[in-house]
Amino acid sequence: MARMYHFLGLAALSFALTGCVSTDKYTAVKLENESLRSQLGDSASKAQAAQAQAQAYQNQLQALVDGAGSKDGLVKNLSEQLNLAQAQLGELNAKYQEALGRVGSQVALPEVVTSALDEFAKQNPDLVDFDAARGIVKFKTDFTFATGSHVVTEKARGAIARFAQILNSEAAKGYELMVAGHTDNTPVSNPATKAQHRDNWYLSSHRAISVGEELMKHQINPQRVAVVGYADLRPIAPNTTVAGKAQNRRVEVLILPSTVRSNAVASSNSTPKTSNSKRANLNKDAVAPTGPVLNK
Repeated sequence: MARMYHFLGLAALSFALTGCVSTDKYTAVKLENESLRSQLGDSASKAQAAQAQAQAYQNQLQALVDGAGSKDGLVKNLSEQLNLAQAQLGELNAKYQEALGRVGSQVALPEVVTSALDEFAKQNPDLVDFDAARGIVKFKTDFTFATGSHVVTEKARGAIARFAQILNSEAAKGYELMVAGHTDNTPVSNPATKAQHRDNWYLSSHRAISVGEELMKHQINPQRVAVVGYADLRPIAPNTTVAGKAQNRRVEVLILPSTVRSNAVASSNSTPKTSNSKRANLNKDAVAPTGPVLNK
Protein backbone atom coordinates (compact mmCIF):
# COMPACT_ATOMS: atom_id res chain seq x y z
CA MET A 1 0.00 0.00 0.00
CA ALA A 2 2.84 2.41 0.82
CA ARG A 3 4.39 1.69 -2.57
CA MET A 4 1.10 2.49 -4.30
CA TYR A 5 0.90 5.89 -2.61
CA HIS A 6 4.52 6.58 -3.55
CA PHE A 7 3.78 5.70 -7.19
CA LEU A 8 0.73 7.92 -7.30
CA GLY A 9 2.73 10.80 -5.82
CA LEU A 10 5.43 10.45 -8.46
CA ALA A 11 2.80 10.36 -11.20
CA ALA A 12 1.12 13.48 -9.89
CA LEU A 13 4.46 15.26 -9.68
CA SER A 14 5.34 14.17 -13.20
CA PHE A 15 2.00 15.41 -14.53
CA ALA A 16 2.43 18.70 -12.76
CA LEU A 17 5.92 19.19 -14.22
CA THR A 18 4.71 18.24 -17.72
CA GLY A 19 1.84 20.70 -17.47
CA CYS A 20 4.18 23.53 -16.47
CA VAL A 21 6.52 22.89 -19.40
CA SER A 22 3.64 22.89 -21.88
CA THR A 23 2.31 26.18 -20.50
CA ASP A 24 5.73 27.84 -20.73
CA LYS A 25 6.13 26.70 -24.33
CA TYR A 26 2.68 27.97 -25.20
CA THR A 27 3.40 31.33 -23.63
CA ALA A 28 6.72 31.60 -25.47
CA VAL A 29 5.14 30.71 -28.79
CA LYS A 30 2.36 33.19 -28.18
CA LEU A 31 4.82 35.99 -27.45
CA GLU A 32 6.83 35.09 -30.51
CA ASN A 33 3.72 35.19 -32.70
CA GLU A 34 2.75 38.55 -31.30
CA SER A 35 6.27 39.84 -32.02
CA LEU A 36 6.12 38.52 -35.57
CA ARG A 37 2.70 40.12 -36.13
CA SER A 38 4.07 43.42 -34.80
CA GLN A 39 7.08 43.18 -37.11
CA LEU A 40 4.82 42.32 -40.03
CA GLY A 41 2.66 45.37 -39.29
CA ASP A 42 5.71 47.61 -39.11
CA SER A 43 7.00 46.20 -42.37
CA ALA A 44 3.66 46.78 -44.04
CA SER A 45 3.56 50.39 -42.79
CA LYS A 46 7.10 51.02 -43.99
CA ALA A 47 6.33 49.47 -47.35
CA GLN A 48 3.24 51.64 -47.71
CA ALA A 49 5.22 54.78 -46.78
CA ALA A 50 7.95 53.86 -49.24
CA GLN A 51 5.37 53.32 -51.95
CA ALA A 52 3.77 56.71 -51.22
CA GLN A 53 7.19 58.40 -51.31
CA ALA A 54 8.03 56.67 -54.59
CA GLN A 55 4.70 57.86 -56.03
CA ALA A 56 5.43 61.40 -54.88
CA TYR A 57 8.84 61.34 -56.57
CA GLN A 58 7.23 59.97 -59.71
CA ASN A 59 4.63 62.75 -59.65
CA GLN A 60 7.36 65.37 -59.24
CA LEU A 61 9.34 63.88 -62.10
CA GLN A 62 6.27 63.81 -64.30
CA ALA A 63 5.51 67.43 -63.41
CA LEU A 64 9.02 68.40 -64.48
CA VAL A 65 8.65 66.45 -67.71
CA ASP A 66 5.24 67.97 -68.37
CA GLY A 67 6.49 71.44 -67.56
CA ALA A 68 9.49 71.23 -69.83
CA GLY A 69 7.39 72.05 -72.86
CA SER A 70 5.79 75.11 -71.27
CA LYS A 71 9.18 76.31 -69.99
CA ASP A 72 10.67 75.94 -73.45
CA GLY A 73 7.70 77.85 -74.82
CA LEU A 74 8.16 80.58 -72.23
CA VAL A 75 11.86 80.90 -73.03
CA LYS A 76 11.08 81.06 -76.74
CA ASN A 77 8.40 83.69 -76.17
CA LEU A 78 10.74 85.81 -74.02
CA SER A 79 13.48 85.50 -76.64
CA GLU A 80 11.10 86.67 -79.34
CA GLN A 81 10.01 89.62 -77.19
CA LEU A 82 13.66 90.52 -76.52
CA ASN A 83 14.47 90.41 -80.24
CA LEU A 84 11.48 92.61 -80.97
CA ALA A 85 12.46 95.07 -78.25
CA GLN A 86 16.02 95.20 -79.57
CA ALA A 87 14.74 95.84 -83.08
CA GLN A 88 12.50 98.63 -81.83
CA LEU A 89 15.37 100.13 -79.84
CA GLY A 90 17.55 100.01 -82.92
CA GLU A 91 14.88 101.88 -84.86
CA LEU A 92 14.57 104.49 -82.10
CA ASN A 93 18.34 104.96 -82.00
CA ALA A 94 18.40 105.48 -85.75
CA LYS A 95 15.66 108.10 -85.49
CA TYR A 96 17.50 109.81 -82.65
CA GLN A 97 20.72 109.98 -84.63
CA GLU A 98 18.82 111.23 -87.65
CA ALA A 99 17.28 114.04 -85.60
CA LEU A 100 20.65 115.02 -84.10
CA GLY A 101 22.17 115.26 -87.55
CA ARG A 102 19.31 117.26 -89.01
CA VAL A 103 21.01 120.68 -89.03
CA GLY A 104 20.64 122.25 -92.45
CA SER A 105 18.35 119.48 -93.63
CA GLN A 106 15.74 120.31 -96.22
CA VAL A 107 13.18 118.57 -94.02
CA ALA A 108 12.15 121.21 -91.49
CA LEU A 109 9.17 121.84 -89.27
CA PRO A 110 6.52 124.20 -90.62
CA GLU A 111 7.36 127.80 -89.88
CA VAL A 112 4.23 128.26 -87.79
CA VAL A 113 5.26 125.34 -85.56
CA THR A 114 8.82 126.57 -85.21
CA SER A 115 7.58 130.04 -84.32
CA ALA A 116 5.17 128.70 -81.70
CA LEU A 117 7.85 126.52 -80.11
CA ASP A 118 10.35 129.36 -80.10
CA GLU A 119 7.84 131.56 -78.28
CA PHE A 120 7.06 128.69 -75.89
CA ALA A 121 10.76 128.38 -74.97
CA LYS A 122 11.06 132.15 -74.43
CA GLN A 123 8.10 132.04 -72.05
CA ASN A 124 9.73 129.21 -70.03
CA PRO A 125 13.47 129.94 -70.12
CA ASP A 126 14.25 128.19 -66.84
CA LEU A 127 12.41 125.06 -67.94
CA VAL A 128 12.80 124.66 -71.70
CA ASP A 129 15.36 125.01 -74.49
CA PHE A 130 14.30 124.76 -78.12
CA ASP A 131 16.70 123.65 -80.84
CA ALA A 132 14.90 124.91 -83.96
CA ALA A 133 17.49 123.45 -86.35
CA ARG A 134 16.83 119.93 -85.10
CA GLY A 135 13.25 120.31 -83.91
CA ILE A 136 14.12 119.29 -80.35
CA VAL A 137 12.47 120.66 -77.21
CA LYS A 138 14.66 120.04 -74.16
CA PHE A 139 13.08 120.00 -70.72
CA LYS A 140 15.66 120.77 -68.03
CA THR A 141 15.09 118.09 -65.43
CA ASP A 142 16.38 120.25 -62.57
CA PHE A 143 13.10 122.17 -62.89
CA THR A 144 10.91 119.49 -64.44
CA PHE A 145 11.39 117.04 -61.54
CA ALA A 146 12.31 117.13 -57.87
CA THR A 147 15.74 115.80 -56.96
CA GLY A 148 16.02 112.15 -57.91
CA SER A 149 12.31 111.95 -58.79
CA HIS A 150 10.42 111.12 -61.97
CA VAL A 151 7.24 112.94 -60.85
CA VAL A 152 6.61 116.03 -62.99
CA THR A 153 6.44 119.28 -61.00
CA GLU A 154 3.33 121.46 -61.06
CA LYS A 155 5.05 124.20 -63.04
CA ALA A 156 6.31 121.68 -65.61
CA ARG A 157 2.81 120.23 -65.97
CA GLY A 158 1.50 123.62 -67.01
CA ALA A 159 4.30 124.05 -69.55
CA ILE A 160 3.75 120.56 -70.98
CA ALA A 161 0.03 121.33 -71.36
CA ARG A 162 0.91 124.35 -73.52
CA PHE A 163 3.48 122.26 -75.41
CA ALA A 164 0.81 119.66 -76.15
CA GLN A 165 -1.45 122.35 -77.62
CA ILE A 166 1.28 123.25 -80.09
CA LEU A 167 1.88 119.60 -80.97
CA ASN A 168 -1.85 119.09 -81.54
CA SER A 169 -2.13 122.11 -83.82
CA GLU A 170 -3.15 121.53 -87.42
CA ALA A 171 0.41 122.04 -88.66
CA ALA A 172 2.04 119.65 -86.15
CA LYS A 173 -0.54 117.03 -85.24
CA GLY A 174 0.73 114.42 -87.70
CA TYR A 175 4.38 114.36 -86.60
CA GLU A 176 5.81 111.52 -84.57
CA LEU A 177 7.39 112.33 -81.22
CA MET A 178 10.35 110.71 -79.51
CA VAL A 179 10.79 111.36 -75.78
CA ALA A 180 14.38 110.68 -74.68
CA GLY A 181 15.56 110.80 -71.06
CA HIS A 182 19.16 111.66 -70.11
CA THR A 183 21.14 111.99 -66.88
CA ASP A 184 24.60 113.15 -65.90
CA ASN A 185 27.22 110.61 -64.87
CA THR A 186 26.58 110.77 -61.11
CA PRO A 187 25.44 107.31 -59.98
CA VAL A 188 22.12 106.86 -58.18
CA SER A 189 23.14 106.39 -54.55
CA ASN A 190 20.29 107.34 -52.23
CA PRO A 191 18.76 104.06 -50.97
CA ALA A 192 15.24 105.48 -51.10
CA THR A 193 15.74 106.56 -54.70
CA LYS A 194 17.35 103.26 -55.68
CA ALA A 195 14.18 101.53 -54.55
CA GLN A 196 12.41 103.28 -57.46
CA HIS A 197 15.27 103.91 -59.89
CA ARG A 198 17.96 101.27 -59.66
CA ASP A 199 20.45 103.26 -61.73
CA ASN A 200 20.66 106.06 -64.28
CA TRP A 201 19.12 103.85 -66.97
CA TYR A 202 15.98 103.48 -64.88
CA LEU A 203 15.91 107.14 -63.83
CA SER A 204 16.27 108.45 -67.40
CA SER A 205 13.66 106.01 -68.69
CA HIS A 206 11.17 106.76 -65.91
CA ARG A 207 11.49 110.50 -66.48
CA ALA A 208 10.97 110.10 -70.21
CA ILE A 209 7.89 107.97 -69.52
CA SER A 210 6.53 110.62 -67.15
CA VAL A 211 6.85 113.36 -69.79
CA GLY A 212 5.30 111.07 -72.40
CA GLU A 213 2.40 110.28 -70.08
CA GLU A 214 1.91 113.96 -69.32
CA LEU A 215 1.69 114.73 -73.05
CA MET A 216 -0.84 111.97 -73.54
CA LYS A 217 -2.97 113.41 -70.75
CA HIS A 218 -3.37 116.40 -73.03
CA GLN A 219 -4.72 114.52 -76.04
CA ILE A 220 -1.41 113.59 -77.69
CA ASN A 221 -2.18 110.32 -79.42
CA PRO A 222 -0.14 107.45 -77.93
CA GLN A 223 0.67 106.15 -81.41
CA ARG A 224 2.67 109.30 -82.04
CA VAL A 225 4.89 108.76 -78.99
CA ALA A 226 8.05 106.70 -78.53
CA VAL A 227 9.98 106.69 -75.25
CA VAL A 228 13.61 105.79 -74.58
CA GLY A 229 16.17 106.29 -71.80
CA TYR A 230 19.87 106.83 -72.48
CA ALA A 231 21.21 107.27 -68.92
CA ASP A 232 24.48 109.24 -69.09
CA LEU A 233 25.65 107.86 -72.44
CA ARG A 234 24.61 110.85 -74.62
CA PRO A 235 26.04 113.92 -72.89
CA ILE A 236 25.81 117.31 -74.63
CA ALA A 237 28.32 118.93 -72.26
CA PRO A 238 31.29 117.75 -70.17
CA ASN A 239 30.34 116.12 -66.87
CA THR A 240 33.37 117.73 -65.25
CA THR A 241 31.53 120.91 -64.24
CA VAL A 242 28.32 121.69 -62.39
CA ALA A 243 26.97 123.58 -65.41
CA GLY A 244 27.84 120.71 -67.73
CA LYS A 245 26.08 118.17 -65.53
CA ALA A 246 23.00 120.40 -65.43
CA GLN A 247 22.88 120.51 -69.23
CA ASN A 248 23.12 116.74 -69.44
CA ARG A 249 20.18 116.24 -67.08
CA ARG A 250 17.36 116.64 -69.56
CA VAL A 251 14.35 115.09 -71.25
CA GLU A 252 14.28 115.76 -74.96
CA VAL A 253 11.17 115.68 -77.11
CA LEU A 254 12.23 115.17 -80.71
CA ILE A 255 9.64 116.20 -83.28
CA LEU A 256 10.46 113.77 -86.05
CA PRO A 257 10.10 114.64 -89.74
CA SER A 258 7.80 111.69 -90.25
CA THR A 259 4.08 111.27 -89.77
CA VAL A 260 2.09 108.55 -88.07
CA ARG A 261 1.46 105.77 -90.56
CA SER A 262 -2.09 105.00 -89.46
CA ASN A 263 -5.45 106.63 -88.91
CA ALA A 264 -4.59 107.10 -85.24
CA VAL A 265 -4.26 110.87 -85.52
CA ALA A 266 -7.95 111.21 -86.24
CA SER A 267 -8.75 109.56 -82.92
CA SER A 268 -6.22 111.48 -80.85
CA ASN A 269 -8.70 112.37 -78.11
CA SER A 270 -8.11 109.13 -76.24
CA THR A 271 -6.09 109.45 -73.07
CA PRO A 272 -4.34 106.45 -71.51
CA LYS A 273 -4.32 105.79 -67.81
CA THR A 274 -1.18 106.91 -66.07
CA SER A 275 0.39 105.94 -62.81
CA ASN A 276 2.32 109.06 -61.80
CA SER A 277 0.01 109.68 -58.86
CA LYS A 278 0.90 106.29 -57.41
CA ARG A 279 4.65 106.76 -57.60
CA ALA A 280 6.62 108.13 -54.69
CA ASN A 281 8.45 111.43 -54.99
CA LEU A 282 11.90 110.26 -53.93
CA ASN A 283 15.02 112.41 -53.76
CA LYS A 284 18.25 111.11 -55.17
CA ASP A 285 20.50 112.97 -52.74
CA ALA A 286 20.41 112.08 -49.05
CA VAL A 287 21.36 115.60 -47.95
CA ALA A 288 19.82 118.70 -49.49
CA PRO A 289 22.54 120.76 -51.19
CA THR A 290 23.10 124.39 -50.38
CA GLY A 291 22.55 127.02 -53.06
CA PRO A 292 20.65 126.24 -56.29
CA VAL A 293 19.01 122.84 -56.35
CA LEU A 294 20.64 120.67 -59.02
CA ASN A 295 19.12 117.27 -59.52
CA LYS A 296 19.02 114.37 -61.87
